[in-house]
Amino acid sequence: MAGKALVIILDGAGAGEMPDADKFNDIGSNTLGNLAEAVGGMSLPNLEKLGLGNIIPVKGVPPQDKPAASYGKMAELSPAKDSTAGHWELMGLPVDKSFPTYPAGFPDEIVNRLKYETGYDFIGNTVASGTEIIRELGAEHLKTGALILYTSADSVLQIAAHEDLIPVEELYRVCRTARTIMSGEHAVARIIARPFTGEPGYFTRTRNRHDFSLQPPGDTVLDILNEAGIAVIGIGKIYDLFGGKGVTKSYPTNSNSEGIEKTIELASECERDFIFTNLVDFDMLWGHRNDAAGYYQGLKEFDAKIPALLEAVKDDDILIFTADHGCDPTTISTDHSREYVPLLAWGRRFKKGVNLGIRRSFADVGASIAEFYCIEYLGAGVSFLGEIT
Repeated sequence: MAGKALVIILDGAGAGEMPDADKFNDIGSNTLGNLAEAVGGMSLPNLEKLGLGNIIPVKGVPPQDKPAASYGKMAELSPAKDSTAGHWELMGLPVDKSFPTYPAGFPDEIVNRLKYETGYDFIGNTVASGTEIIRELGAEHLKTGALILYTSADSVLQIAAHEDLIPVEELYRVCRTARTIMSGEHAVARIIARPFTGEPGYFTRTRNRHDFSLQPPGDTVLDILNEAGIAVIGIGKIYDLFGGKGVTKSYPTNSNSEGIEKTIELASECERDFIFTNLVDFDMLWGHRNDAAGYYQGLKEFDAKIPALLEAVKDDDILIFTADHGCDPTTISTDHSREYVPLLAWGRRFKKGVNLGIRRSFADVGASIAEFYCIEYLGAGVSFLGEIT
């Protein structure tokens, strides 16, 4: 192929529980389907034309007789439901075991090392919602200078600090130190810096969040593209999720809107670069906060940008929409959910309306990208490119 590939991740936009959802306490999760029911039906005319409603039933988004894109859904091989494992598998590298989690908080050996190597005391050390623990412990943090340490059901170690007390770069330094500590059996997927501002009772997390992820233990499609001279452009938190490995240039973003605007800009400028975009607000702002109305509004805003995106994509390009896991805002849980993810593949010179079925692995995206760029690929996944060419 002579053009470029673009992959856009609607972070957390799952398409129904997987057969093993019971092992993850996610029976009944269906991010897009349940969301549509919760808001009384969704109006997403551009995703509708592409064929979103052909993948699963989505109230208000009927299936099309002749969808503009090819469509399907993908299962996750990795025994996980987090962003790191999801993105690695999308690029051809499933993980064979889940990352460690800490439902009882971090052990003393970890907390003591954090204190010794960072020079700070820590409070919290529990499983918590970020907004709740900041509300609960923010005043104590300001009074004592101790940093707020917490985790979730995911494989994360999170450290929150007020920007007026702990400058953002200092918090990043602490998190880099934590990243070196959390290795071996304690190799959590992500260390997350969570800066916040405001006064007690009115604390607000800022957009200066930063993720310090593990690097993939082997090569992904990003690496083999680099080796072949194809630039990999990460938009949003792509760089963070791969620990920078395989990413040629990174454009961090502060919102879905900024991410899609940068994608549109680069789609019209770049000839052969691989553009890989993560839109995290679906997960971070609405999925984790069980905000169905906000999630729907975010989808509507994204849907409205699709015509400009399709216009910017060039004749020989391929554009893929998918997700990395579920994050159903309608369930009791505020965590990620073990779900299939949607798959929409579009390009002016590709077949329309091909039912790509249920793919065995997210890695089918990576295999398809490698084939698109005519690069030898030995990773996981089966390319669907031949089905739509």
